[in-house]
Amino acid sequence: MSNDLIAKAAIDRRMAEIITPVIEDLGFELVRVRLMSGKNTTLQIMADKPEGGIEVDDLSVITQSVGAVLDVEDPILDEYTLEVSSPGIDRPLTRLKDFELFEGYEAKLETTELIDGRRRFKGELAGVEGDEVLINVAEGTLGLKFDWLSDAKLVLTDELITEMLRQRKASGAIDETKFDEISEDNAEGET
Repeated sequence: MSNDLIAKAAIDRRMAEIITPVIEDLGFELVRVRLMSGKNTTLQIMADKPEGGIEVDDLSVITQSVGAVLDVEDPILDEYTLEVSSPGIDRPLTRLKDFELFEGYEAKLETTELIDGRRRFKGELAGVEGDEVLINVAEGTLGLKFDWLSDAKLVLTDELITEMLRQRKASGAIDETKFDEISEDNAEGET
């Protein structure tokens, strides 16, 4: 199984190799990593708890730990900003288990190649079968190989919001001011 949805570009995969052990040692999971280069370089890391419900304090711990390791490894030559965030409600689906976890919820999937003349699919997730992600679209249930996917995310629906709030209440973490918080750390690369 490829990890392309977690880390797309070669540099992202290199980042994932460095970051994953650090995040996992802290008891979290890497959902996605992207190095965004433009006017300013930003390393975006999305992390979560295995059972979901990551907190702002957790993001700070990850930011400090990942920052320290990146200072040593120094894989980014430019000056950059480290951004650590939670996946948010309409989260990207980057691992096969995400498609099982969010079965019954609406999602948008994109494939690298044309499948039946199209690349974009929107419908209700219907779980996983082997290495295929199942999605209910107007024409019926489609099986898309996980490796075919280039992008996948949940669609913000009332059902999804209700479920996320229910989970937060259950875990005692219902501070809505903390949704989608981002922890940032400016780091200097070699100049």
